[in-house]
Amino acid sequence: MRLLIVAGPPSAGKTAVVRQLLRQFAGRYRTVYLKIDVVQAFEAEELAAEFSIPTKKVYSGDLCPDHTGILVLADALTWAVEEKADLLIVESAGLCLRCTPYTTQSLGIVVLPAISGTNSPLKMAPMIAFADIAVVTKTDLVSQAEKEVFREAIRRVTPGIDIIETNAIEGTGLRYLFRAVEGCPPIDDPAGIVLRGAPPLGVCTICAGKKEIGWRNHFGVIRTLDTTDELYRGD
Repeated sequence: MRLLIVAGPPSAGKTAVVRQLLRQFAGRYRTVYLKIDVVQAFEAEELAAEFSIPTKKVYSGDLCPDHTGILVLADALTWAVEEKADLLIVESAGLCLRCTPYTTQSLGIVVLPAISGTNSPLKMAPMIAFADIAVVTKTDLVSQAEKEVFREAIRRVTPGIDIIETNAIEGTGLRYLFRAVEGCPPIDDPAGIVLRGAPPLGVCTICAGKKEIGWRNHFGVIRTLDTTDELYRGD
């Protein structure tokens, strides 16, 4: 079974890319799909109805969706095996730009909208840095010059990353992505799957629900207005 992890900012076109993958491999791979979102999501039901595939969705709620994905991934792999799947596609909401959802033994795909601004790849560096492929969507809505600048911003984050430019609704240019999926090695040892990157080390009392403003009211990793590095306060 192959594992695909698809991430990217909201409204980037992640589900449009997933839909093209499902169309391409329908009848060849038995595919299952897991959607991870924060509050509401409808993609699981839509894709189940359109492609007749098993789907699940998980709401992260108070957790980061990328963290939630890691927490449920082992269960998702078990579910996919029970469904006799050849391909498990995990789509993460990807709202925490400091985190990265990709694991070993997977194909990591980051989906980025070309209309988000030429500097936007630099703002979501971890999500790009550990991906195998960057799929740039909505390229029909920007100029050639903007596409080139956007491409260079991605390469500033990860010089060797494969970049695929597409109008994901129509699926133009995605044959390179299809080849990458076909060439992706299957999972060798599910027990050995780990995160590719180190999670953020910052743990603070705001995450635990403390509402007061000002660093003096908090403990753990903190930040003051005039310091450039994090400080640790408390035991």
